[in-house]
Amino acid sequence: MESFKGFVKKEFKQIYRDKRTLLVLFGMPIIQMLLFGFAIRNEVENAKVAVLDHSYDEVTRQITSKIDASNYFSVEGSIQNYDKIDELFQQGEIDEVIIFESDFDRKLQRGEQPTVNIITDASNPNLAQLIQQYSTSIIVDWQQHKSGPPDEQYRGVVANANMLFNPQLESVNLFVPGLIAVILMLISALMTSISITREKEMGNMEILLVSPLRPTQIIIGKVLPYLVLAFVNVLTVLALAEWVFGVPFRGSYGLFMAESLLFIFTALALGVFISTKANDQQTAMMVALAGLLLPTVLLSGFIFPISSMPWPLQWISNLIPARWFLVIVRSIMLKDSSLLLLWKETLILLVMTLGFIALSVKNFKVRLQ
Repeated sequence: MESFKGFVKKEFKQIYRDKRTLLVLFGMPIIQMLLFGFAIRNEVENAKVAVLDHSYDEVTRQITSKIDASNYFSVEGSIQNYDKIDELFQQGEIDEVIIFESDFDRKLQRGEQPTVNIITDASNPNLAQLIQQYSTSIIVDWQQHKSGPPDEQYRGVVANANMLFNPQLESVNLFVPGLIAVILMLISALMTSISITREKEMGNMEILLVSPLRPTQIIIGKVLPYLVLAFVNVLTVLALAEWVFGVPFRGSYGLFMAESLLFIFTALALGVFISTKANDQQTAMMVALAGLLLPTVLLSGFIFPISSMPWPLQWISNLIPARWFLVIVRSIMLKDSSLLLLWKETLILLVMTLGFIALSVKNFKVRLQ
């Protein structure tokens, strides 16, 4: 019995001394609870709305003000014609367009039923349905307060919903493009982060350090095979998306491949940076999985809308490369967006890639010294 007690005490002391184990046991559950608790939101908050008002009378202004006053929507401004709608959706600047027909107030006074067209971006079908439902409910609530006694000849407003880019509201069009980003990030970053730490554990790093190879050459030699494998994964996943799941591809294949290569470089550079900081494969794997898996799935917009998250998580999501690549993939595949509309996301990924490469080379040189 005494020997068993001593063995148990020894195990407790070993766990206490191992800071990494303590971090996993106590830190990760807290982080997971905070991420899941704050990031998983099914409701809509601050959805961006543009208004096309052909009437611009007192009634349309009242409805617009009521929509803007709710916690669900934020009216970003007005547009003057239909031609601007597709461009705004492709740029990702708005989530909904509300269109009032002309002579809106007069038709109400004559007992007619004027129409409000609600156009949403259905590339995210769950979000589009919620936005459409919330908009309709606000309009219904307005006309219930406006109609007065039941004996009045007031017929009310007709709300017509129109879904762009995914009119059938197929969820596969949301998840499959998102899976491309998740798979590339996890595979590229995870495998690359393990590659250099494996050399450290096996004792091969000393051989590389005394070789005539420069740090940049060593890093390129390590990531080049994973670059080729990741690009093969892009082709495979894209073929499965089109031929098996029937996801439409409306954009340019050349632009898609170029953006995918850029994102692969970003993920590989991030994996190399992790490997230069970690001393063993277990640490590198834990950091890559815990530090990339949950944020990529929860905070990138893969499943849950970023606009509905608290502002600290929205700020953190800007640091996740998959967030920007998700916008690129969905815009190219579902909206036929061009590089002129995706230049901001492309530039952010390029800056992230160069930053991770610079940090990796710097840390590698420090270790050489």
